Amino acid sequence: MKFPQYLILFLLLNSFATSEKSFYEKLSDAALVLTKDKVTYDPAYVAIQYPNGDVPKNKGVCTDVVIRAYRKLGIDLQKEVHEDMKANFSKYPNLKKWGLKKTDTNIDHRRVPNLEVFFSRKGTELAISENAKDYKTGELVTWMINDKLPHIGIVTNKKSPDGKRPMIVHNVGAGQVLEDCLFSYKIVGHYKYSN
Repeated sequence: MKFPQYLILFLLLNSFATSEKSFYEKLSDAALVLTKDKVTYDPAYVAIQYPNGDVPKNKGVCTDVVIRAYRKLGIDLQKEVHEDMKANFSKYPNLKKWGLKKTDTNIDHRRVPNLEVFFSRKGTELAISENAKDYKTGELVTWMINDKLPHIGIVTNKKSPDGKRPMIVHNVGAGQVLEDCLFSYKIVGHYKYSN
């Protein structure tokens, strides 16, 4: 049986399109690549260029993992967060939490509470649950550690050793690592964001 040429072309293009990775799979891959870099946990305030500024490559905190992963996909969270904060400053916790009266391109995007506001405004805020299946590749999770330390990480396509939970790329003190820590801390936020 002979297929018309247009049908063969359609089938080839369709199979190529379905085999292409989604944005969220690419974000997971970008996060996994970051685990190869040796990074010392360092929350120090650093003056950085704007846009596309970054702290030194060998330093960082949890937010820097997210910022660097998105940057590998062409999204500059420093710029995106700054622009939204500049237009909507009162919606962000800066005045109340840090006493700031204006934006600061050096640090605003590196604060978990600001990222939570940004992702809920510009992305999709997802349900928080105790079911590991509710957390999908490329999503973002925020936690409150010991009721005082905000934290963020990226859900990857890698599974825990028992196969029950997605593993997370984050930096809670040991550098940019892949860990089975989804339910290790109190989850306070769950988001999905692509530009």
